[in-house]
Amino acid sequence: MMRRLAAGLAVAALGATVVATAATPALADPGFDGGHTRLTLDANPEPAWRGKPLTLEGKLSVECEEDYISGFVSVHNADYCKESESWHRLGWKRIAILFQADGSGRWEYVESVKTSGDGYFSTRVPAYTSGTWKAVFEGAKWLDGAQATDWVKVVGRRH
Repeated sequence: MMRRLAAGLAVAALGATVVATAATPALADPGFDGGHTRLTLDANPEPAWRGKPLTLEGKLSVECEEDYISGFVSVHNADYCKESESWHRLGWKRIAILFQADGSGRWEYVESVKTSGDGYFSTRVPAYTSGTWKAVFEGAKWLDGAQATDWVKVVGRRH
């Protein structure tokens, strides 16, 4: 936090020309491809009982580089990156939840959730059939997209 504050004060002291340059990282670094994100997903319980709730939870993170991506882009809504950590948790980002039943070959949209301030998300959905659950972060300005999947077997008789 102190490094971000110090960097902001230093830029303000240098004047508007530097601020305009820093505000356009794509022009400053033509090879910039966005912050590398990672998304995790875990479905519980496994196996799930037919008709009972299934909890889907996970975490969205972006790779640390001294509190900034590529030295230009500040990671807003991310936790502080400690020296021993290599990933920031990203808060308040939209995650789409999809489901593909076994043998279907087609993804169905289920719902959207937002990560909490500390980068975690959680939702409960009913389990009706075995298949693969997918969480998708489509990306944001200067952040790459990411996705994660988890296959769940559903047991119990059909009524």
